[in-house]
Amino acid sequence: MEIITSVSAMTAWSNGRLRAGERIALVPTMGCLHQGHLSLVRKALELANVVVVSVFVNPLQFAPHEDLARYPRPFADDCQAVAAHGGSVVFAPEASAFYPAGFQTKVVVEGLTADLCGASRPGHFDGVTTVVAKLFHVVKPQLAVFGQKDFQQLAVLKAMVRDLNWDVELVSHAIVREPDGLAMSSRNRYLSADERQSALLLSQSLTLARQHVRQGARDCPSILARLREQISLDPLIEIDYLSIVDDTTLTPQAQVDHHSLLAMAIRVGTTRLIDNGYLFHKELSPCSATF
Repeated sequence: MEIITSVSAMTAWSNGRLRAGERIALVPTMGCLHQGHLSLVRKALELANVVVVSVFVNPLQFAPHEDLARYPRPFADDCQAVAAHGGSVVFAPEASAFYPAGFQTKVVVEGLTADLCGASRPGHFDGVTTVVAKLFHVVKPQLAVFGQKDFQQLAVLKAMVRDLNWDVELVSHAIVREPDGLAMSSRNRYLSADERQSALLLSQSLTLARQHVRQGARDCPSILARLREQISLDPLIEIDYLSIVDDTTLTPQAQVDHHSLLAMAIRVGTTRLIDNGYLFHKELSPCSATF
């Protein structure tokens, strides 16, 4: 496995692979890799000859009050994990090289970014689309693999690829969870023992919502009210949003149907966590679904 930090060297490497007729997969990450990330690497290896894992804590995704400075960066461990799982390259550019002096261009997707995480994190998705667009240009992948935990991100990137006629296949992978149901996240390491126990209310709320639907509930405001009542009993949790949305448009729904996705974001102490799931349990398969 190679570690590449230069933008020009990364593009040169990719050009060589493409001339050799190889298929390149990209797994974009901010590092601090866990089994959820590594499941994306394994999926990418099923679909391509070589896999590039970007490890880049993207400053454009963070607001001034967010956790950019303390975001965990165990780079040596990340490289070891990528190598152990068959990755070909870790691409880890410096922020000053990726966003050089005078950088003033952003890729913006409107509409889909207005609500959910977009409402509570203004500008976040502009940072996501811009960095992924740059990675597509530099790495030149034929496909890129993303986790479903960031469901809104997937929808936004799907729109970007469609609208800009990008010849890149987006593959999404189901959420990987801890044995107790907590969605794997690099930010889980911020949680104290008590906070981690409180964080389980995310997956428990998804289970409860599905139970209500199985029992015949269809009114979205009523289901959300029950979830809010349960979550509000825990003093460690502050709700950012709870919403039942259409899985394509991300617009709130009044009645549950087979496109209904429960999307959630909470703060547990100082840590912000997200989770989501279909209310009819129409999850992506453990392998993948392709946009």
